[in-house]
Amino acid sequence: MTVQLTETRPAAPPAPAPARRPATRVVLEVVKFGIVGGSGVLVNFLIFNLLLHGLGWQAMTATVLASCIAVATNYLGFRYFAYRDRASRTRGQIILFFVFSGLGVVMEIGLFWVGYHGLGLHSMLESNGAKALSIVLASAFRFLVYRTWVFRQDAHRTV
Repeated sequence: MTVQLTETRPAAPPAPAPARRPATRVVLEVVKFGIVGGSGVLVNFLIFNLLLHGLGWQAMTATVLASCIAVATNYLGFRYFAYRDRASRTRGQIILFFVFSGLGVVMEIGLFWVGYHGLGLHSMLESNGAKALSIVLASAFRFLVYRTWVFRQDAHRTV
């Protein structure tokens, strides 16, 4: 018969990760939003320039189509990278995403129209400058509505 003199205890679960400060969370969120949004901007500019300056399409047609394609490619990046820690509401989330993205596209093309037609910014450099400014302003709107209504924080998660 053997007597065990040491007590064997199961391994303690790992300590929970310290909660991030709210400012740190927002900064991380902005960085992730920027990564996904940056890829969308790249898609937007590539398609816009191909259609407008490469194929000679009308400016408004080129900007609308480029913006819509960029929005479509961004959804997965936002859902599975930038906001993967948020609540998943598949059907409602998709509807909200595309409604608010549509509003963002309307803002973007309206701002582009002002620059391209209103201010006469027609050269390649000027039209891309107008496109860039319209994307930046519409993206600020998108950031706020995506984080507030589309990819809402799940109350049960603390990441």
